Formats: sequence, C-alpha cells, structure tokens
Amino acid sequence: MPFGGNDWLELTTEETLEPDLPICDPHHHFWDLRPERIPYQRYLLPELAADINLGHNVRSTVFIEARAMYRAEGPEELRPVGEVEFVQGQAAASASGLYGPGQAAATIIGHANLNLGAGVEPVLDALQAASPRRFRGIRHSVTWDPHPEMENTAAHNMPGQLAAENFRAGARILADRGLSLEGWLYFPQLPELADFAKATPDLTIILNHIGGLLRVGPYAGREEEVMGLWRSGIAAVAACPNVVCKLGGIGMPRTGFDWHTRNRPIGSEELAADMAPLLHYCIEQFGPERCMFESNFPVDKVSYSHHVLYNAFKRLSAGYSASERAAMFHDTAARVYRIE
Repeated sequence: MPFGGNDWLELTTEETLEPDLPICDPHHHFWDLRPERIPYQRYLLPELAADINLGHNVRSTVFIEARAMYRAEGPEELRPVGEVEFVQGQAAASASGLYGPGQAAATIIGHANLNLGAGVEPVLDALQAASPRRFRGIRHSVTWDPHPEMENTAAHNMPGQLAAENFRAGARILADRGLSLEGWLYFPQLPELADFAKATPDLTIILNHIGGLLRVGPYAGREEEVMGLWRSGIAAVAACPNVVCKLGGIGMPRTGFDWHTRNRPIGSEELAADMAPLLHYCIEQFGPERCMFESNFPVDKVSYSHHVLYNAFKRLSAGYSASERAAMFHDTAARVYRIE
C-alpha cells in the first residue's frame, strides 16, 4: 500500500484557498532517527518549513512533545528536558527567518511525569530553564486500552492515571504555575478526562485529536456503538470550561479511514466532506472559541499533505462567521499557548 511519502503526496496538488487567512498550527512534532516512524524518519525544521510554506499563511506553530532527543543519562525524570533543549534550538533557527516567515515552535510543550506528584517541581523548573520564553506546558499521554491488539503508546503505560492522587497533585502544580496539560487518550477514556477536568478546574487542558477516536481492531464494524460513545464522551468533556479541543489527528490510520492506502492522495474537497461530521460535532459542543485546527504532522502525513489538509479545513469551516473561523485557525491557539 502507498502509506505516505512526499513523492506520493505530490500526486495531488491544489491551489491555496484563502491564502491570507492567518493560521497557527498548534500541534506538530520534531524527531530524527526514529525507524518506527518510517517513511518520516526525519522531521526537523527544514521538513516542517517545506510543508508550511506552500501558500497558506502559517504565522506560528506549537511543538508538542514526541519523546525524541531525551538525555541519554542522568535522573530518569529529567531526561525529557533534552527534548525541550533540542526544540529550543529549532525554534531559534526559525526565528532567524531563514526558513520562512512563520515562527516554528513559537511555543513548546514538553513532558514531565505527573505521577511524581510534588516531585514534578524540579522537572518543571528544568523544562522552564531549557526554554524560558517558549515553554508553556506538558503532555503526559495516558492512552490505554484493555484490548491487546490496540497500540498503547503512553510513556507511563497504565490504566486510571487521571484518577490517581499523585497524578492530580502534579496537575495542580501545573495549574499553579500557569502551565497547561495536553490531554491525549483514547475515546473510551473521555469520561475519565471529564472527571479529572472537574477536579482540576484551574488547569487548562487541551484535548488532542478529537478525543482519540478508534475505529479499527476491536472497534471496527461497531460504528453506531462507537460513535455514540465518542459523542457522549466529547459532550462530557466539552461541559468542562477549562478544556479546549484540537480539531485534527484524523489522518492516523487508527481513526478508521482508508486515505493512507490509496494510490493517489485524497483531495481537500473529499477530505473536508469526510472530516465534517466529526469536526462539526466537536465545534458544536465546544464552540469555536475553544477549538483549534491542528495538523498533527508528520504523523498525519501518511494520509494527506499539510497543504491539502488546511484547504480542507477552510472548506468545511466556510459556513462559520469570520470571527469564528479566526478563532479556530489562529486566535484560540494564540490565546491558549500565549504566543507572543
């Protein structure tokens, strides 16, 4: 099967829709030498710049931790600081203007183990010191599923983390510091996130990838049941005013679409139509002021190009007002991540 690749993506090209519309891409990664990520083994500033400088007005991006470039030695809990040190360098290179006008990694989300409870303080100190102007929060993924055929990718792989007292104690420290938490989990865990959000009302939580919808493996062929559970979970989380939602991450094969298997990549018109029922529901529940369009690159690059994706976002959002679209493409992300 095709499964991505720049040569494959270039089989579908399009003119840029609404090239002046300001965009902040609030979710991408950098990594190098990760054979498990083939065909995108390397995704650094030059690769990101090649994706975002094709016509859309991408003014800034937000780096989200990817467990890359950790320190090779030292205390285990401090090893993630190496990633923020590395991305700080990528961001400084972008600020030179050599890679285009947008601010790549204008803000940086690292990782700290919230299960440390109060012990997370020195880790947060070190992350802040590694990027004093750009560090804004952490992602502590809690993706977990009881089915053995589902990939559990969380660094601290165990069920029930969101309810654990140590985890919540660490989260309260985040809130006290004005830092945010990325919420990456699978859709059956959405009720757990709603309970956690209610217990930590002062913490800004960013729900990643429309709540981790799964429609493969044990969830395939159960469309009505799965979508009902996903919709009720999204509604429960959206009822928590401290949670905002990222609209994207749908290109991952686990979401159940066949885009990555096609001989020719999908175009923006069909992509918008396929994504619309999912994204419109999230926008309806959260409101545009708590939604932001994301690329999740290079992970979603297995299914479509960055250029086609943002054309699709523009198509499916055409019915919203100018202020609502400004929020979802740029302003929500700029506010939540405090982009200068």
